[in-house]
Amino acid sequence: METLYHQTNRILQEIEQNFQKLVQTAGQPDNYDVENEIQMKITQVNSNCDRLDVLLYKVPASQRQSAKMRVDQIKYDVRHLQSSLQMFREKRHRKQQELSEREQLLSHRFAPNTDETCLDIDYALQHNTQLGNAHRGVDDMISTGGNILSSLVNQRSTLKGAQRRLMTIGSTLGLSNHTMKLIERRFVEDKYVMFGGMFVTLLVIVLVIYFMVL
Repeated sequence: METLYHQTNRILQEIEQNFQKLVQTAGQPDNYDVENEIQMKITQVNSNCDRLDVLLYKVPASQRQSAKMRVDQIKYDVRHLQSSLQMFREKRHRKQQELSEREQLLSHRFAPNTDETCLDIDYALQHNTQLGNAHRGVDDMISTGGNILSSLVNQRSTLKGAQRRLMTIGSTLGLSNHTMKLIERRFVEDKYVMFGGMFVTLLVIVLVIYFMVL
């Protein structure tokens, strides 16, 4: 198991290096090759994690908890990398779509207005101003929600680190099983609080966007 664990860790480091190369080669022809290589390595890490879950049952009971925490950390890291890759793809898609719309706008030929055409300029200006205000409001809400989610993720990482330290101290000092169960129960409750906060934040953002558009 140790060999597979260290091999998977090395793959994670290679993925992080490829991400730096992916950002540096943005817009270049070989950018897609780097992206595909990252996806292949993420798939390999996920496969290794499945094998590690099976090998956990062969680890001595006294070391199983520590080994499981290390495997869980790898799973968390690879999920974060997969999310970062997805965000990069979406950002690139939006940029390509903006360029395509710009090209269509520049190549569009406008026909002259007929004598019967009547433009309500005041209404158009008012509508455009409202759309601009709504757009800025949505951007502010998304930015605030992103900051809140990032803060929750950081708090979760901090709690996981605290749990690992408590596990180590507990095994060293010989804490009772009852105390360890209380610590694990508190970690689960904190996780529910974090997900509840994320859900409420997303709900507030959706409601604000809905009422602003209406």
